[in-house]
Amino acid sequence: MTPFFIIFLFYDHPYAKLWSLIIFIVASITDSFDGYYARKYNQVSKEGQFLDPLADKILVSSAFISFAIIGVIDYWMVSLIIFRDLFITGLRVAMSQKGLEMVTSNLAKAKTTTQLVIIIFTLIILSLNGLSVNWFYSFLQLVQKYDLVYVFTFLVTVFTVYTGLNYLYTNKSAINSFLKINGSHN
Repeated sequence: MTPFFIIFLFYDHPYAKLWSLIIFIVASITDSFDGYYARKYNQVSKEGQFLDPLADKILVSSAFISFAIIGVIDYWMVSLIIFRDLFITGLRVAMSQKGLEMVTSNLAKAKTTTQLVIIIFTLIILSLNGLSVNWFYSFLQLVQKYDLVYVFTFLVTVFTVYTGLNYLYTNKSAINSFLKINGSHN
């Protein structure tokens, strides 16, 4: 659904951003149901454990990159968010190939939730900007006056970096084992 999300986000039509919002929400909800039912019916596979988070990261990263291109947020925020996710994902994959597991905390799940919330908030604002809805005008003025999309995305960026550091700290013994295994093969 990510390509359609991006197409509608950049398409020049009054309702295109609204469709982009709907696609993003549907993609997020179906992804949650997919994971829930896979666990509930014991249908979790190695491929699914790799592809599901990858699909999440593609959707979320596409949204943040698109927001930077549109000019709503800065590229440095996007870079930090994507670097954290790619680094942790890459480390997890490399460690799992050596038989080591990294513990995922509730903090990491909260990070994903906050990212989804800011993306949906931003898409709502972009959708409302494209529509002629007079009763949302004062809300949009408040959002623009205090640059709330930027401020909230900044907070999500800081939280994302913090969760990455926390992830490394929480899994330091597993990471040390991984480094020792790789060091002995050189």
